[in-house]
Amino acid sequence: MKHIPYVGSGPYCYANSFAMMLGADAPSTLAIEFATSSPFGMQLLGGTLPFFDPYGWTPEAGFDAALDAMGWTSAVTKSNSEEDALAQLKLALFDGPVWVGPVEMGHLRHQPGMSGPIAADHYLVVLSVDDEGVRMHDPQGHPFSTLPLDDFLTAWRAETIDYGDPYTMRTDFRRVRVVQEDDVIRASLPAALRWLSMKHPQHVPEGTVGNDEAAHRLASMIEGGCSDDLRGHLIHFAVRVGARRLTDAATCLARIDQADAAGIASEQALLIGSLQFPLVVGRDAEAAAILRKLGPTYPRLLSSLEGTSGKS
Repeated sequence: MKHIPYVGSGPYCYANSFAMMLGADAPSTLAIEFATSSPFGMQLLGGTLPFFDPYGWTPEAGFDAALDAMGWTSAVTKSNSEEDALAQLKLALFDGPVWVGPVEMGHLRHQPGMSGPIAADHYLVVLSVDDEGVRMHDPQGHPFSTLPLDDFLTAWRAETIDYGDPYTMRTDFRRVRVVQEDDVIRASLPAALRWLSMKHPQHVPEGTVGNDEAAHRLASMIEGGCSDDLRGHLIHFAVRVGARRLTDAATCLARIDQADAAGIASEQALLIGSLQFPLVVGRDAEAAAILRKLGPTYPRLLSSLEGTSGKS
């Protein structure tokens, strides 16, 4: 099948938040996402929770490298208390919007259906704050949303997020050099290759497996009885963002003449995207079969990128 780039909605919270902060000079969100290395792998955290992103990777693990590849820097602030965090946020807002996260999405009660922690990370851009609450651009589809201050601070504490630190924000985004978008993609390839190789993990709970093994293990889990929590995680988040990331990765790789790798990434995107319907309607054997087809694509992609390393 010919690769068709995807344009539409999806859970691209940190890429969209970066794009808002970088303004008119921002690369496209597909290049931002590519630069974080998120498309390059699969992991089953603790042997139970699937993500279509690299083994041992978290969003924070890719941010600084992504900004560097794009020619930008930012200042990271982390606070030890709610009072200090709020004071730092108010001070930073004098200079403009502030990039905030991770936050616990379940406490963002402006999003329909959210009423408590769900262990889901999220990123957003705060525009203003006062004694009543915050106003923000929430890239989940809620521009200029407001949220009571207590809810925001509880979300920002990120107690149920398994990586990162409470009350983290980024400010002082500065462009230190001009990098064309295709060069952002090229500069990001070495990091993508490292993550895909599974040789440099940063966040590996006991029992975590990656890539081919993760795909086959997840297939067996689904066949053995897919729990409501696992199904919900897959159909509401993991499949959607996984297919989107790989669709964008295929587009990026094709732009820098990595045709073979682009074809494999496009195949991965098609397979992951094909999981959505069978998982929603309970055709679990079909979903498991798709995952078993997905597994061997990870060593193929690694081999393709290793074979062209330094030639792009």
